[in-house]
Formats: sequence, structure tokens, C-alpha cells
Amino acid sequence: MIKKMGIRWNLRRLMAAREMFQTTELVPLLAERGIHLSREQVFRLVTQPPQRLSMDTLAALCDILDCTPNELIEVEVVNAPERKTAGDTVRPMPKARRTQIRRPDLS
Repeated sequence: MIKKMGIRWNLRRLMAAREMFQTTELVPLLAERGIHLSREQVFRLVTQPPQRLSMDTLAALCDILDCTPNELIEVEVVNAPERKTAGDTVRPMPKARRTQIRRPDLS
């Protein structure tokens, strides 16, 4: 069985809990901690889960929001695997075939 894992990115929720509603509010706070990101990069960081995140950026976000990495990032199973029982069989789909329409002879 293969489990596909995903993450729930809670940055926006944690910001809102601290009454930070503009993504641009993070830019100077990150810069104070040595993280220099453009407004566009911060917007993407807030609005979508990052594929890669440096430890320095993670530490800065946790410091700014007074949270732990576990509060910021929640790991979850995206699709639970289906278990098959011994009696389950997989039937192949029948192959599609071209249908011919024949007209009756009019003679």
C-alpha cells in the first residue's frame, strides 16, 4: 500500500489570528530576521503551500507568529489506500470497438 502525504499550510490562518491580514506586513518582519523576499514571493508563501522552504525562513515565520513548526505545517494523508479483500477481483474494461451501421437492402 502506498500512502500519499500532503501538508496543510496554516500561515494565513496564523497571521489572521494575530490580526495580520496583508501579506505585505510580513516583508519587513522577515527582513528584520535576515530573510529578504520580494512582495510577490511573500504573497505566494502566504497563499499557497511552499514546495521548498528554507529552515531560516521557517524559523523566522515561527518567531514572527510565535508558533511552532507543527502549528504552521500539518502533515496529513491525502488519499487513504483502499484495502482489497481476498475475494476482490479486478475485471478489465471491455475494449471499445467501432460499430458499423448497415442499411437493409431496399430491393
